[in-house]
Amino acid sequence: MNTIKMVEETLQNMDESIISVAELKRKLPKQVNHNTLTTILEYLEESDKIAVSIKGITWIHNDHPGLNKAISRGIEL
Repeated sequence: MNTIKMVEETLQNMDESIISVAELKRKLPKQVNHNTLTTILEYLEESDKIAVSIKGITWIHNDHPGLNKAISRGIEL
């Protein structure tokens, strides 16, 4: 499994709603180095799959077709 998919799946399947970088590193195999993880997290944030805040990282991506349909039919306030 490639490293990006491994990080994505770990974030998607975490029990907590927010996770720190240190906690995420503990959940990943030791082979994932810090620089690689940082690059992956930057990519996921730019792709709007995660939100990064002072408190930690949260998975925000939702590809449910029903949600996308509701958003497209909704009105902006």
